[in-house]
Amino acid sequence: MTEVSVLVDSRGGNTRKVADAIAGEVGITAMDVAATPQNDAQLLFLGSGTYGGKPGEAMLKFIGSGNLTGRKVALFGTSASLAGGQKLISAMADMVQQKGATVIGSYHCKGKFLFVNRGHPGTEDLDNAKKFAREMLNKS
Repeated sequence: MTEVSVLVDSRGGNTRKVADAIAGEVGITAMDVAATPQNDAQLLFLGSGTYGGKPGEAMLKFIGSGNLTGRKVALFGTSASLAGGQKLISAMADMVQQKGATVIGSYHCKGKFLFVNRGHPGTEDLDNAKKFAREMLNKS
């Protein structure tokens, strides 16, 4: 059984940058959630970009088809706006809790979208993602 996994659904690359920062801090490689139909990690970092206020389709499919009973989940995401990010994290939290997981924390930062938030996620955002990873490991 795997102890920790970082799974990401990222179309534009913003959330992938955050996933890679988290995974690097944990000492593993982030995986594309679409290429990971099953995962038995006891601590899952699940991340998605925000698409219409919701996680990406691959993340929705992963959460919907899995059994997360007894597992700890740390959520992360990127969006063009704070409100969109809050909506994303809330939606993901509801879904994983319905599947039996315990949400131990979440992290969100801005992501560039068209002409908005250029430079995000930036160095500070990624440093904060690494700090989040350490905090979640301590909680698990």
